[in-house]
Amino acid sequence: MIEFHNVGKTYRSLTGRSVRAVDGFSLDIPRGEVFGIAGPNGAGKSTLIGVLLGFLHPSDGRVRVNGMQPRSYIEKHGIGYLSELVTINKRWRAEAALTRYAILADIPRERISDSVEKAIATLGLGEHRRKSVKALSKGNLQRLGLAQALLRDEELLILDEPTHGLDPVWTQRFRDIVGGLRDPNRTMIIASHNLDELQRLADRVAIIDHGRLQRVVGTSSLDQQSVGALTYRISLASGAEHFMRVFPEAAAVGRGEYEVVVSDVVALNRRLGELMLAGGVVAAVVPTRSVLEQQFREAVGESA
Repeated sequence: MIEFHNVGKTYRSLTGRSVRAVDGFSLDIPRGEVFGIAGPNGAGKSTLIGVLLGFLHPSDGRVRVNGMQPRSYIEKHGIGYLSELVTINKRWRAEAALTRYAILADIPRERISDSVEKAIATLGLGEHRRKSVKALSKGNLQRLGLAQALLRDEELLILDEPTHGLDPVWTQRFRDIVGGLRDPNRTMIIASHNLDELQRLADRVAIIDHGRLQRVVGTSSLDQQSVGALTYRISLASGAEHFMRVFPEAAAVGRGEYEVVVSDVVALNRRLGELMLAGGVVAAVVPTRSVLEQQFREAVGESA
């Protein structure tokens, strides 16, 4: 559905200084995928989103959305978009703001009320509908921004830092919302600094640094099996006397927990099987870093 072909973007200041924000970026995102974008500050994520929305024109290369130039696609089909910073007129009330956005989104007049009610229910804004935007907390303002992005049943959603400001309850509910929005005909792009969220939500994640695509990481269990050495923290309920025999290289971290490095998940399962056959009772096995976090650090450096 989305094609970036050798896209580059150069900014030039009034003094003539040039900054290459995106360089040689090529990527295909098929219809129906939930796709993540991650990178350190200044990596080029915002520029890429601006190009995809048609707000910016690439200095070279091309972008196509369903075979069309971005602005042409958006003008014809519409798009659901949440900006990184939610800015809504502070004097508007929440429900009135959504009604205004519904009108701007060209939702038929007879459907506006139902669309607004559905968005309010989905984002739990019922008790805040009469409040002015100025009176909303940061988290509630973020939910209002998400609600406007979901007013229409769009085939393309672009969400920039969607969980910013959300509390743990609504972060979990957002995951459920994304799950409910999954559809073979809908493509969702989520840009976030939260690697744990992208690991949970996205099918694949593009890691960007210095304006270049460093790698694309799959987040499925099958993808994780092929990553290689990973560190896990294993908690034992009993059987510590057997643990060091099966995992002689393990480091004890206290309270019945150990950290081990294994070549892959197949090796981990084999050795856990040996431990349990010997009488060990395993309470938990947790990776100290997600596959995505490990790949991110390899791609952009530990300091990032």
